[in-house]
Amino acid sequence: MVYLNGDFLPLEDAKIPVLDRGFVFGDGVYEVWRVVEGGLFEHARHERRLRRGIQALALDVPSKDVDALAGVAARLLEANELEQGEATFYLEITRGAAYPRTHHFPPRGTRPTVFAYVSRFDVPHAARAAGVKAITQDDVRWLHCDIKTVQLLPNAMAKQQAHAAGAFEAIFVRDGVVTEGTHTSVLGVKNGELRTHPLSPLILPSVTREVVIEVARAQGITVREQPFSKTEMLQLDELFISGTTTDVTPVVEVDGQAIGGGKPGPVSLALYSGLQQRLYSGSAVAHR
Repeated sequence: MVYLNGDFLPLEDAKIPVLDRGFVFGDGVYEVWRVVEGGLFEHARHERRLRRGIQALALDVPSKDVDALAGVAARLLEANELEQGEATFYLEITRGAAYPRTHHFPPRGTRPTVFAYVSRFDVPHAARAAGVKAITQDDVRWLHCDIKTVQLLPNAMAKQQAHAAGAFEAIFVRDGVVTEGTHTSVLGVKNGELRTHPLSPLILPSVTREVVIEVARAQGITVREQPFSKTEMLQLDELFISGTTTDVTPVVEVDGQAIGGGKPGPVSLALYSGLQQRLYSGSAVAHR
């Protein structure tokens, strides 16, 4: 069962017009929540980012519709028997369908398209324990990566390059500086200090990144939100990626070069453990 424009229906019955602006222009935003035992992890932060994206793209979405999303998720989880264990809740909102196709926005009052579904999530524990490989790719994306839009072709192309190379992730580099991964934040450790690119239009304001930084500070780890270069990345003591479905995943090799001796480091493992406590303690899980 999925949700589409106010209706709950089987996936095969969900239809979107071919002139939907999400299809013809990539004109929309999306959000993904981690679900633990039927609860949305850090729901308020995800909702806040979603509202920011809606405002940035000037999408005509009533605030009450955003308020109702937790209820939509709850009903989908129940209908799909995913209230136990782990899952993800995916939401996409586009500017809707309009004829004729024009680059400028359709007439006021055009109904946005709101689509959501849930799916089972199996935590890849082996990757967390052993670490993963990554490659680097030029960051050719637009200059508003801070908005979580559905315009993900550069991300998909880079992820395919990683897949073809037998790597888990592709790390974007813009003008020699590491920004983020195709669907993850990138963080490094040098001399016990946590480093990551500061919030800016060049990276997504990741919810998991925000939580990991909170965990690091609670553990007494110094956090410096300052960019590091590709060269500096290869000289880090530890490197890891974070995200809704990647948690804290150590990166032990980039472009064939071992990072930190080629195995997960103590800071990464401590942050992973701290994030797990947040995930499963119930303190940041709401809207059951």
